Amino acid sequence: MINQKKIVIGIRDSKLSNVQTEEFISFAHNNIEGINADSFEIKHIKTTGDLKNSERLDKIGGKGLFIKEIEESILSGKVDIGVHSMKDIPAVTQSDLEICCYMPRIESSDVFISNSGKTLKEIESGSIIGTSSIRRRAQLLNSRQDLNIKLLRGNVDTRLKKLKNKEYDAIILAHAGLKRLNLENEITEVFNHKYFLPPGGQGCVGIQSLSKSSYREMFRSINCKNTETIICAERDVLKTINANCNSPVSVAATIINQFIQIRCQIFMHNGEMIFDEVMQEEKDQSQDIGKNLGKLAIQKLGQKTIDRLDELLDDFNYSP
Repeated sequence: MINQKKIVIGIRDSKLSNVQTEEFISFAHNNIEGINADSFEIKHIKTTGDLKNSERLDKIGGKGLFIKEIEESILSGKVDIGVHSMKDIPAVTQSDLEICCYMPRIESSDVFISNSGKTLKEIESGSIIGTSSIRRRAQLLNSRQDLNIKLLRGNVDTRLKKLKNKEYDAIILAHAGLKRLNLENEITEVFNHKYFLPPGGQGCVGIQSLSKSSYREMFRSINCKNTETIICAERDVLKTINANCNSPVSVAATIINQFIQIRCQIFMHNGEMIFDEVMQEEKDQSQDIGKNLGKLAIQKLGQKTIDRLDELLDDFNYSP
């Protein structure tokens, strides 16, 4: 049953989740009549992805584990809505749930942070690079096969602490998370999309509710339509090729004037890029652009080849 006094928000128990939720509440308070900060109650929910913070994500169920318990709480009525990073939501979701509001995307790029202040191209051969992403692992190997790659899990503060403790020479994080946490001064290099394309949904916060609930209408005035258009296009690519959160697939869309442009790159686990295509359509005619780009990937690679990328059989850690 929906709480009639307050809208109960389920979120992960992390600094970034709290900042993202405060951003949403402030936006709703300032732009929706009858809504204020007291209209909401925040409930922190421990997710499997947070509890099992030292294991390979692909071995315990993928990024969907960062939202599973929150989704269960929405379905059971314990909370009314969830606030999620869109990149954590699998392309195929439960039919009883929907993203009822998209916050404006702030940044989509990945960034490089090194102790030495050197970029990915400049850093010494043999340096230890930290990440937990199979996509980033493949992209690193595509750029430099002379670097060591070492699994790195935990929240942003934990990862930065391990870097400063010299457990790693450099790490890769999302620009958006650092920006929201006022940690952009830590960034050594913002990756160019041409060489290091981000994952679908990165940099966007989505509000999840039961399907056909009143929240879509309630938050309609703060829903960012441009963000919804590009995120849906990115997710349509992933849905069409049946990619999961472990697949080494990058996809990013942008709106330029009245056009939407979307690019997808697919990698083998050894770093070989096997697909790199761009499509562009008029924004008003772009509802199928993501599906069409996904179909092109299937046509060029075959579904069996794409499916084989769902699981990394090798050790995640890599040495030259």
